[in-house]
Amino acid sequence: MITLWKIIVNPLIFSWRLLIFFRELIANLFILLLIVVIVNICLHITNTTPSFMKKGALVMDLKGFIVDQSIEKKKLRLFNRNLHNGSNYTIPENSLFDIVNILRQAKNNNHITGLVLLLKNFYGADQPSLQYIGKALHEFRNSGKPIYAVGDNYSQAQYFLASYANKIYLLPQGEVDLHGFATNNLYYKSLLDKLRINSHVFRVGTYKSAAEPFLRDNMSKAARDADSRWTKQLWQNYLNIVATNRNLTPQQLFPNLSTILKKFSAVKGDTAQYALKNKWVDEVLSRSQIDNIMIKAFGFNDQNKSFNSISIYDYHKIYPIQQKNTLHSAQIAVIFVDGTITNEQERPGLVNCDKIAFQIRNACLDPNVKALILRVNSPGGSVNASEIIRAELETTRNANKPIVISMGGMAASGGYWISTPGNIIIASPSTITGSIGIFGIVHTIENLLDYVGIHADGVATSPIAGTSITKKLPAELSTMMQLNVENGYNNFVSLVAQSRNKTISEIEKIAQGHIWIGSDALKKGLVDKLGDFDDAVSQAAKLANLKQYKLNWYIDDVNLISALLTQLNAVFLSILPVPIIKMENFINNTISLFPLDQQNCYALCMTCEPNKLD
Repeated sequence: MITLWKIIVNPLIFSWRLLIFFRELIANLFILLLIVVIVNICLHITNTTPSFMKKGALVMDLKGFIVDQSIEKKKLRLFNRNLHNGSNYTIPENSLFDIVNILRQAKNNNHITGLVLLLKNFYGADQPSLQYIGKALHEFRNSGKPIYAVGDNYSQAQYFLASYANKIYLLPQGEVDLHGFATNNLYYKSLLDKLRINSHVFRVGTYKSAAEPFLRDNMSKAARDADSRWTKQLWQNYLNIVATNRNLTPQQLFPNLSTILKKFSAVKGDTAQYALKNKWVDEVLSRSQIDNIMIKAFGFNDQNKSFNSISIYDYHKIYPIQQKNTLHSAQIAVIFVDGTITNEQERPGLVNCDKIAFQIRNACLDPNVKALILRVNSPGGSVNASEIIRAELETTRNANKPIVISMGGMAASGGYWISTPGNIIIASPSTITGSIGIFGIVHTIENLLDYVGIHADGVATSPIAGTSITKKLPAELSTMMQLNVENGYNNFVSLVAQSRNKTISEIEKIAQGHIWIGSDALKKGLVDKLGDFDDAVSQAAKLANLKQYKLNWYIDDVNLISALLTQLNAVFLSILPVPIIKMENFINNTISLFPLDQQNCYALCMTCEPNKLD
């Protein structure tokens, strides 16, 4: 009996001890990881003196994407960059305004004798952001300091910035990948039919194509014509700028395809020689040859065994970004709407309307804030969320605080909705805007459930009381949804007509979900001026009658706890299996396609992303 008892109990005891061992092991590993992260954060906070102190080059070695955000220095940025470089799935983001301000400060810095563009890890940005950086590069070059671009290969975004250089170098096996712009949307109608999912779409606007993927298996003619028009205009803008930088005509820079094939055949498919003969680059050299040229230009650094240089990420440590008139009490508030507008909690790509409204209210109530710049880089989102922001802006304007709208890469649909209270709207020639239209969408799965043998039933006090994703959409609710969408569209058109001092019929001609780029939007009266963020600041100061002022950037402060959680998340992402991360990214992207909205009603442009060059 005792032997039998031991046979039964001993394995259980062993299993229990093994479980305790693994529990303690995992806990200890987690604590150890936590300690390592904290120590690294502390070390990077205290270590603020880079090794470079001699005269030499500023190296613009951008990693990741460029986004709109404040120029305020974050103490943990360098640590974030170093940690993120170890993960292929955590892509770093760079502040547009950081980059521009560093370039402008460096052009007057006697320790900086030139600029080297190393862009191989730069993934892209929207075209207006690239143009704004290009403006700063042009100013740097005009100061008399040379700019060199060095690359294994150049994507279209990388080459756009490289075109501002005095000399562009390319490796013998490299290429310049110029191919043009395109849109590529997925269409789900056949999939939804196979899954027996019913998509109920309610919309107003001939060109409001956001819901088309759920209704069709291909692009409609109206959407194709509209997208063809603005993508061609964006590509022409790209060619005009780059061709001017390279002292070429747009036709010489990018001829027709038959000419390209003929020239490519002449060099026997050698992409580097094709780029050289087409005058896209100045020299094709090996890395050692390019290094020798850089050493000759900037001197040799014994420690780095290369030319004297400092990374753009380290520059602010020695030379903190200075803002003019920082002692003056008068302020211009800068508030960012960067992402899809929603009532949901913020996460990458989503902007919470309540947070933005709170920032606007604070700026309105702050006696030191004399004007407000709303930086919009959004495809829109929820109608309700957009209206919350717009109403708060209207209150601020009624309080006699001028508002300037600075449009970034896109300010479309709901992004334009929130722009309507602006005293002045400024857009880049390449900004995507307009898309004045509304749609609603509800998915139901009653046919799918019926197919697998599940049925929903119950009682309700009215035909619309028992509305559920598991039941057929009541005809009465469909009617109400369409009326709600039409009401939202009419409100949208009325807001635009009132803000632009036009009649409703005039706005109807340019609404209907039509997408416009900035240069067309100016002609149609949807914006007041073409320009960049600098022009927005000048206009805000002019409207508020300010000669001395400072910019007050409304951003979230980074505290140690939030930074720690971010770093832990990055570490876990770096050790998770690749399929899990890809699945997580797919789910997040799918969910963010249509953020939750109480009325399932959206002012959202889903074809604006091609404006981001990569």
